[in-house]
Amino acid sequence: MVERLLLAAALACAPLVAQAAELVTLATRPGVTQSYLLYVKPDSSPKAVALLFAGGDGNVRLTERGATNLRGNFLVRSVDLIRDENVAAAIVDAPSDQLQTGMSDGFRTGGDHLKDIEAVVADVRRRLPGTRAFLVGTSKGTLSAAYAARALGDRIDGVVLTSSVLTPTRMSIALAGFPFGSIKAPLLFVHHREDGCEACCAYRETRWIGDYPLISAEGGTPPKSGPCEGQSRHGYIGIEAPVVEAIKAFMLGRPYPKEIR
Repeated sequence: MVERLLLAAALACAPLVAQAAELVTLATRPGVTQSYLLYVKPDSSPKAVALLFAGGDGNVRLTERGATNLRGNFLVRSVDLIRDENVAAAIVDAPSDQLQTGMSDGFRTGGDHLKDIEAVVADVRRRLPGTRAFLVGTSKGTLSAAYAARALGDRIDGVVLTSSVLTPTRMSIALAGFPFGSIKAPLLFVHHREDGCEACCAYRETRWIGDYPLISAEGGTPPKSGPCEGQSRHGYIGIEAPVVEAIKAFMLGRPYPKEIR
């Protein structure tokens, strides 16, 4: 028994970079906790970390072994592609007061969510000092990433919005009219030309792009889900690897392709 306790203590004190993933739970608001799962490749020294915000209701239901919900989401299922020697990844879950209902659009764009994200960003920076922090959202996760990025200013190093919800529907307030120019950090859009989700802007509607960098994707494998779910063009089914590599190149300040086919 004593030996097991000593082993547990030794593991708890081990450097973070020696661990594959760590489930972190923070007290962020009175009576509320916020969890995230941090993936760092063993024996690596990452230069950047991607804080990942899934779509849907954002209720990933993390355990130490990974997500137990929304596992088909583009960012959730691509976490092992994102994490490498240069990039760490953190899947951000819904906070404890939203686990029963999931995060609504109103919550994603509100002050309580911002407090939770602020705490995660600060904690990640403490654990990975000197690492550049990026907010990366997909589908409804772009609401979380965009609104937090605007509020955090220079406390983050960039934001990536993939399959952004830009068209209001009965189910989403979307980012129509959002002042993207108010985001101080570098901003990248990623979009699939054949995205069939009604909440995601049609590719021909380019007025939202402005002067912001854009990666446009085409093709992939046949969809395995509905058009607004992760295993479809909306979630870059079949072309996850090149899309992720392009996003990581942006994060690392390297040249990246503007077209992926």
